[in-house]
Amino acid sequence: MSYTIKYAVFGAGSWATAIVKMLSENLDEIGWYMRSVYAKEHILKEQHNPSYLSSVEFRTEQLKLSNDMNEIADWADVLIFVIPSAFIHAELEKLTVDISKKTIVSAVKGIMPETGKLVGEQFHDEYNIPFENIAVIAGPCHAEEVALERLSYLTIACDDVKKAQAIANNLSSDYIKTKTSDDIIGIEYAVMLKNIYAIAAGIAHGLGYGDNFQSVLMSNSIREMKRFIKKMHKMKRNINNSAYLGDLLVTGYSIFSRNRMFGNMIGKGYTVKSAQMEMNMVAEGYYATKSAFDLNKKNKKKTQLPIINAVYDILYEGKDAKKVFKKLTDKLD
Repeated sequence: MSYTIKYAVFGAGSWATAIVKMLSENLDEIGWYMRSVYAKEHILKEQHNPSYLSSVEFRTEQLKLSNDMNEIADWADVLIFVIPSAFIHAELEKLTVDISKKTIVSAVKGIMPETGKLVGEQFHDEYNIPFENIAVIAGPCHAEEVALERLSYLTIACDDVKKAQAIANNLSSDYIKTKTSDDIIGIEYAVMLKNIYAIAAGIAHGLGYGDNFQSVLMSNSIREMKRFIKKMHKMKRNINNSAYLGDLLVTGYSIFSRNRMFGNMIGKGYTVKSAQMEMNMVAEGYYATKSAFDLNKKNKKKTQLPIINAVYDILYEGKDAKKVFKKLTDKLD
């Protein structure tokens, strides 16, 4: 009798809920860790997440729900982490079971602010996970469109091509198409960076810039992303592939993009704190902006990052968005 690989998702937000939905199309049982006792009990009783993608109904007999991270981590073979980068460090401190033989999948759209490391690097260094057992999920794919079962695309990156394909197969369905890649580091950086550029797009919209400028902003963003990733991890990659350019475009333009929404509020005059309080969702790009800025600052030969620097000046230096973007327009082509 063959052993069935068990999957588990860690997190309870919209993207975590969407990933559980994808897995439920292919697996008989999915582990699901969430911190909230209320959310767990609500799902068991009402068959949907009370706070995120509440239109998605689950068959609770498929779900192994728990508020105990160690119970789920011990049970599963493939651990998919979908906890926001700002909070994952604190959550991982709860881990006491040995996960060194597990496959770790990062669906975290950012890097660890405490260490400045990619999520995959953190798991490798702190939990002794071999790099061939670490994977990354990238889009272009909004959770809201997964809920609506609109055709979406995912890229699964892993050094072990067979593992990447196995994960991709378990996420695939009539409305989810998947492909694989071996550029785990480049894609993990791209997933982080696209949220910063989406904030820039939102700020521009809030300030009243039109579609013509947005197209120039996105064109410059993909080139800036290419420079940044090449500096951090040089290898042959096509930056125009959907995991890079496609994910950037959907995050920069979509009405479902929380980072664009956050930027739009900043452009309209909200303070960072007031925008964060009103959104009720985490805008990963806020934390990613500081991480990217600090990483570039540490490099002896700095990369030219006018868009990231502009967003940093607005979010962290408190500079006037209108003035910062006026200067930025002269640096784009």
